[in-house]
Amino acid sequence: MKFVDEAPITVRAGNGGNGCLSFRREKFVEKGGPDGGDGGDGGCVYLEADENINTLIDYRYQRSYQAGNGEAGKGRNCTGAKGADLVLKVPVGTSALDEETGETVGDLTHHGDRLLVAQGGFHGLGNTRFKSSVNRAPRQTSPGSEGQVRLLKLELKLLADAGMLGLPNAGKSTFIRSVTSAQPKVADYPFTTLIPSLGVVKVQQHRSFTIADIPGLIEGAAEGAGLGVRFLRHLTRCRVLLHLVDVAPIDGSSPADNARAIIRELESFSPALAERERWLVINKLDLLPEEEAQAAVDALVKELDWQGPVYAVSALAKKGTDVLCENLLTHLERCWEEEKANPDAAERETEWQRRMQAEAREKIEALRARRRKSADSDDDEDDDDDSDVEIVYAH
Repeated sequence: MKFVDEAPITVRAGNGGNGCLSFRREKFVEKGGPDGGDGGDGGCVYLEADENINTLIDYRYQRSYQAGNGEAGKGRNCTGAKGADLVLKVPVGTSALDEETGETVGDLTHHGDRLLVAQGGFHGLGNTRFKSSVNRAPRQTSPGSEGQVRLLKLELKLLADAGMLGLPNAGKSTFIRSVTSAQPKVADYPFTTLIPSLGVVKVQQHRSFTIADIPGLIEGAAEGAGLGVRFLRHLTRCRVLLHLVDVAPIDGSSPADNARAIIRELESFSPALAERERWLVINKLDLLPEEEAQAAVDALVKELDWQGPVYAVSALAKKGTDVLCENLLTHLERCWEEEKANPDAAERETEWQRRMQAEAREKIEALRARRRKSADSDDDEDDDDDSDVEIVYAH
């Protein structure tokens, strides 16, 4: 099954039913008066978060959805039936955007969250509603209103507390296998990871956090090289970024140059994401003799002039990972407590996430526009659907 994290859809709410024009007609009852009923309301369209869904694949092939129309009113003051609501199931972490206005309609961040995305039309009034002391036999009704039609863009962003980034083969998948029960593919060639993966790190009973692994970046990713930067949007919800660096690259490249390349790609993709708190994780210490490992770590930190937290680990040997996870969870818990106690801090965090997500959308759309401009129109029909990358789940 493909991993699809973006899908444009059109939703149409149901129209309201028309009011009925009717008069009471019974034997031996003269001038029975109006008895036309109201129409029924049109059905609404909702999005609902479901933790059992992890991709927007269903919305890639069916683009149009419509709720039920309300029935017209009937005689004898019978009200028309209400149109059936339409509930569209989406993965937890989905955002809905109005394509015409660019407005964010809402985020679905918890299982069971429901978001109204198209309001159903309101019912029309039957002629019974218009009778009065001076108008005993009204022939006036009102039609039902049309349901709302919206062109939406669904975006899926993984809900993770921490996110990992680095070059291909920096050891991100090995790290997530080491500290969680997730089993992403691990191999000795670049771009082993083709889709984002998510794992839960359990430090102690009832103390845990989620961590996301995205496909590796290469220099020029912000301009579309490699798998590009389309998966970086999944880091915009993370509180802390773990920047993994291979201490002894097999190609003989400089670890410091590799780290700087990732930083440049982040800055090019989203300045707000580049400003996010980032911890340096120097991986694969098991490849160096013990007496050389610390010297290599010190040299790398000095060359980068790194001022933030630094952790030296071996994900394969599970060395140093426990301390990193414990300290990371403690830091995250402090952040969560601050947001809970200080509404201003929570609002700042929300605004920061909005900035990161807005910059991510702008960058990705700019890359697509450039690709469409350079490609033949016949070969570019599905470009807006991310057809440039074929992604399959690894089991």
